[in-house]
Amino acid sequence: MTQELKDNDFQRFWRRLQTLGLNAYEARSYLVLVGHPRFKALELAARAHVPRQKIYEVLDSLVEKGFAQVIQEKTKLFSAVEPALAVPAYLERRSQQLQQEITEQARMASGLVEDLNSTYSEGQEGRGTLDFLRIVGDQGQTAAQYRKMLSEVQNEYLEFSRPPYAVDPLDEQLVREARQRGVACRLIFQAGALDDAHLQRLQEYLAMGVNIRFVDSLPMKLALFDCKQGMIALLDPVVTKPAWTSVMFDHDGMGAAMKGLFEDYWRQSVPSETPEMTAA
Repeated sequence: MTQELKDNDFQRFWRRLQTLGLNAYEARSYLVLVGHPRFKALELAARAHVPRQKIYEVLDSLVEKGFAQVIQEKTKLFSAVEPALAVPAYLERRSQQLQQEITEQARMASGLVEDLNSTYSEGQEGRGTLDFLRIVGDQGQTAAQYRKMLSEVQNEYLEFSRPPYAVDPLDEQLVREARQRGVACRLIFQAGALDDAHLQRLQEYLAMGVNIRFVDSLPMKLALFDCKQGMIALLDPVVTKPAWTSVMFDHDGMGAAMKGLFEDYWRQSVPSETPEMTAA
């Protein structure tokens, strides 16, 4: 490598190093070190355009992050760690740190949910006139509510299933657990919506006693639990990019109406054992 990077290259590498997690001074100092054998701290400050009062802090950080090393001679010198070693090692350390942070946040979140749920329950005692209906546009919240209802279902679980999925019903452990509890499970899929991997899982579900059928088209997504709680998801007709909006309900009349709709489509549907369906 030549001693000095071309200005265009320098700017490009400088931005990419910042994307990895170095700050502007650290990225600039490392790029100068990469093009030279070694530098005294103040010499590097001048070359990298780092304020003299900041250069030792910058170099300490580069050493800690594994991008620079100290050479102790008559005076302390600094050199770059080879990029092929520095970058992968740094990313591995960051990955471990992020995983530790996520694990700790999940632990704290679990306790927070328990603490807040009691307050939430107390605050919701005075039900409003439309508390049995709730509109949810966030896919994560839809998935969480779906899994909650599926974990609590006691007798019957019905679903209209078509992609895209907030939760893939053929890749959901809670469906298996519901069957183990003796819950009757019936799923209707839109024909042609399953790839080979999903068709394999479908066979596993059939072996567990899940009843599965196909129809040419489904008007919506629907999940119904014990003929009372559930959700329907409709495509938003306004936005350009397809997006689903879910309506959660906890209402006997709504549940009965949705079951009537499900039974109507079930009568029109084709059993999953039909050869043309399993080969779709």
